[in-house]
Amino acid sequence: MDTQYAVEVDGLTKRYGPLTALDRVSFGVGRGELFGLIGPDGAGKTTLFRLLTTLLDPDEGRAAVDGFDIRTDYRKIRERVGYMPGRFSLYPDLSVGENLSFFAALFGVSTGDHYDLIAPIYRQIEPFRTRRAGKLSGGMKQKLALCCALIHRPSVLFLDEPTTGVDAVSRSEFWDMLARLKERGISMLVSTPYMDEATRCDRVALCNEGKLLGIDTPQGIVARFDEPLYALSGENMYGLLLEARRAEGVRECYPFGEAHHLVTAPGFDPQRFADALVRKGFRGVTVRTAEPGIEDVFIKLMRHE
Repeated sequence: MDTQYAVEVDGLTKRYGPLTALDRVSFGVGRGELFGLIGPDGAGKTTLFRLLTTLLDPDEGRAAVDGFDIRTDYRKIRERVGYMPGRFSLYPDLSVGENLSFFAALFGVSTGDHYDLIAPIYRQIEPFRTRRAGKLSGGMKQKLALCCALIHRPSVLFLDEPTTGVDAVSRSEFWDMLARLKERGISMLVSTPYMDEATRCDRVALCNEGKLLGIDTPQGIVARFDEPLYALSGENMYGLLLEARRAEGVRECYPFGEAHHLVTAPGFDPQRFADALVRKGFRGVTVRTAEPGIEDVFIKLMRHE
């Protein structure tokens, strides 16, 4: 397979009995690229990561990581990748420093061999180096897990929903850390259910039910949305949602932040729609033009799948 790619996937398929968890997936990740896999739980993101890190064998297709085949070169791949699973997987009874030393020993390195790579992250948790990992906050656990995944200076880093359950500030800090790692030339695959995080990636793949719905830059993904879109808000948001889904000219209505997004047919009159809702007793109704985001494109692709 082509060595210009950090990761190359061709027709990769994985089944669990009657369930097809991954269905003929194909894509490539360039060297030094920050590539995002965006999709809900059950989309196949974790299965894909387990295949690429050689923890599972595929039923069909092939893939290469750093130029090595996942079926035949698994030992070489394991030496070259870092993997941060979705759940905190370090040893809760070991201290911060002990966890780091343990993972360094697994790869035959010392904690000082590649300290320059982890230093910007480790300095934030170093004051707690004697604290047991199980007693750390969610954000601190996340930083420790990233340090352990980087301790051997991997060429490709896999991060499976690393910010799930972490507060907004820690989420932002984590993506800042990934941006700095990208500057060091590390290729990264990051999965997330958060659509807003997709904008921090070079390219993203939208995933659902084991399939890829589209791959592009975040801007290219958003550019695919070509339908009239409005934001609906007011009192009794649940009632507004039900009314909008029954309204003529509304193709789709779904919660979006503090409003509902309306995908409408050509000729839809937002003022007439708002007036009709007011006549039905709804108060504070506003219907305004909305800018589409990646989540809107994702919903559109699912609707047309």
